Amino acid sequence: MPPSEGKQILGSLLVALAIAAVAVAVVTAHFGPTSSAELEAKEERIDQRIDAREERREAVEERREDQRGE
Repeated sequence: MPPSEGKQILGSLLVALAIAAVAVAVVTAHFGPTSSAELEAKEERIDQRIDAREERREAVEERREDQRGE
């Protein structure tokens, strides 16, 4: 005797929920704390580049001022 449609639907929903739970667990594990640390490191590198550019710009301005004063 084949299972009723209700049992089939319930089974399908349970399987779908299980698949979704596994997918969420995999994505969360992959993009969890490691990803956050990677983003922070990337932001830090960007900030360092910005600071270095600013320092170079300031050094160029100082050299120009020194050359004008001579």
